[in-house]
Amino acid sequence: MLLTLAGGSLFFPGLFALCTWALRRSRPEWTYSDCVMISTRLVSSVQAVLATGSGIIIVRSCSDVINSSGMSMRLRGNLGDFFVGCIFTAELSTPFVSLGRILIQLKQQHTLLYKVNGILTLATFLSCRILLFPFMYWSYGQQQGLSLLQVPFHIPFFCNVANAFLIAPQIYWFYLLCRKAVRLFDTPQAKKDG
Repeated sequence: MLLTLAGGSLFFPGLFALCTWALRRSRPEWTYSDCVMISTRLVSSVQAVLATGSGIIIVRSCSDVINSSGMSMRLRGNLGDFFVGCIFTAELSTPFVSLGRILIQLKQQHTLLYKVNGILTLATFLSCRILLFPFMYWSYGQQQGLSLLQVPFHIPFFCNVANAFLIAPQIYWFYLLCRKAVRLFDTPQAKKDG
């Protein structure tokens, strides 16, 4: 565990420094601030891809949603790797969010890439940050012989509270993303008619 922590402590700052250096060399017209901001988004995207990949591997390797465990944390009592893996997959939307911010920074909001990325951002955010929670409840219910609606009454109260605290900001952010998407795809003709 300490070796992994040490590796991450070197890898991500090193990747950030390398990205910043490469951008400064390849794009001398950009400000240092622009290079740092884009490097931050690139490193965040790499972290998100690694987290998502790890989450998928964990979820697929768990035959029991409660008791399956592998490089698991002892603080959890070697329980719940399935749920931790599910939470890792929530990062799938991060590269799309980051690309959107990079395109805005580069003043490319008018491009097809920006619009396609917006659709992918909405789709991954909805599936991996909001529908993830009903999926975890459903998975638990399948194993325990419970319907989705019965699950909240058969798990510890603090689990429901923790999930509510986790999903609430996701729903708010998704609402903001949807508002932005409506403005993005609102054509000038629709504005004239409205």
